[in-house]
Amino acid sequence: MNLSALGEDKLLARLLPMLPRRGAVIVGAGDDCAVVAAPKRGKLQLLKTDCIVEGIHFTTKSSPISVGWKAMVRPLSDFAAMSGVPQFALVTMIVPAERTVDWIRRIYRGLEKAARAFDVAIVGGETSGIEGPAVISVSVTGVVEKGRWVGRGGGKADDELFVTGRLGGSLRVRHLKFTPRITESRWLTKNFRVHAMMDLSDGLGADLPRLARASGVGFTVDETALPLNRGCTAEQAISDGEDYELLFAISPKDSRSLPARWRKKFPRIPLTRIGRLNPQSAIHNPKLQPGYVHFKQR
Repeated sequence: MNLSALGEDKLLARLLPMLPRRGAVIVGAGDDCAVVAAPKRGKLQLLKTDCIVEGIHFTTKSSPISVGWKAMVRPLSDFAAMSGVPQFALVTMIVPAERTVDWIRRIYRGLEKAARAFDVAIVGGETSGIEGPAVISVSVTGVVEKGRWVGRGGGKADDELFVTGRLGGSLRVRHLKFTPRITESRWLTKNFRVHAMMDLSDGLGADLPRLARASGVGFTVDETALPLNRGCTAEQAISDGEDYELLFAISPKDSRSLPARWRKKFPRIPLTRIGRLNPQSAIHNPKLQPGYVHFKQR
């Protein structure tokens, strides 16, 4: 069996149970970030690695500055998904020898711009040549308070599902220019008890089932309520991916006051209720268009 027949989720389901664990590991591979014990009392450490590949996440015509920005903010979006505060980054550049020095410098301008915007220090990394397309990998460490970290697995039956921003059509331009929702996530966990959360990198059709599966519940979605980017359909909002908005589950009690308080705090960023989580015994999940699944042909 090759990877195209298996897909990312089933591959990880086979690999992750074999990984070694230690007592200091609170959440290992399989969530947006790893969560481990931290030296400072009341804190936990978050770790995340992400990469972008030429021909998949950007093209040869993409602005190098925008490519560098995206390489840095992708793992920062995973920090937002867990309400974390990023601190330090390592950057690995794997590029063909024919690439110009100016191209690399402009990549780093984008990396540095994103790092400064979120108070992240780039403290090292690695460089390597390659005969194929360019690859940029960024690893980030940071912290989160013990009482404020959020994973995918805490969703409860009857929780309301919300998404930030608008969905669909991001591959046109926005995927190179998005802003990770760290500020919004930190506000949410300071003011509400968020049960489960993740960022929408692979599309609602791929990521919502992952959240429900991790939480052991089902879900329903009101496709007519999805917040669409201009010119997009509900199908695109579900399947396009690269939105990097937050999807989160919160109790019906908290959800009553959330929209008004959100509008007051973030008047330019939509917040939309799109569905709810169901008891496991009553799972009848809608058949959503699949989002982006690595190794699968689209």
